[in-house]
Amino acid sequence: MESVNLAIIYYSATGTVHALARAAAEGAEKAGANVRLRKVAETAPPEAISANPAWGRHIQDTADVVQAVLDDLEWADAVLFGTPTRFGNPASQLRAFIDTTGPLWFQGLLANKVYSAFTASNTAHGGQESTILALGNTFYHWGGIIVPPGYTDPIQFQSGNPYGTSHVAGDGAPGDVPLDAARYQARRIVDTAASLKAGRAA
Repeated sequence: MESVNLAIIYYSATGTVHALARAAAEGAEKAGANVRLRKVAETAPPEAISANPAWGRHIQDTADVVQAVLDDLEWADAVLFGTPTRFGNPASQLRAFIDTTGPLWFQGLLANKVYSAFTASNTAHGGQESTILALGNTFYHWGGIIVPPGYTDPIQFQSGNPYGTSHVAGDGAPGDVPLDAARYQARRIVDTAASLKAGRAA
């Protein structure tokens, strides 16, 4: 299999999306990928963070996670984005990072890569699908190759979201089903990116 570089770039306030991102990294590494797990910068004001003890605790717990930079996108053959849903859209922290990618886009350096996304919301049907679809609008502009998990593995019939892995955070921390779905989604995009690389080399 062609060696694949996968960047997993995410935002997580209290740890739910971080847990999904770590599971995705595990799945990708088992599939043979070189993985960069990267968080985007926190832009919320200190008073908002201090109002939620879990938010501040998660920032401390993930202090060792490297912050995403544009080089991570340029390096990657495939990119998996993770975000909580905010009123049916990606979190502003992730959007702030995406909004810095103009120079790469202008040079065509974001085109022809494999893209996929995962999310979490506090409630069931809390904007999970629309959040992933909203990220798709960016991938279209980049000229990306969007690879959803679909119903291509038995775990998808348990997780129930063909657009991308999702979890209802109000039910607690992600359990086996969403974590396994994240691992599968990562393997699927790694396998797809490897096939594309092999085809181009041929």
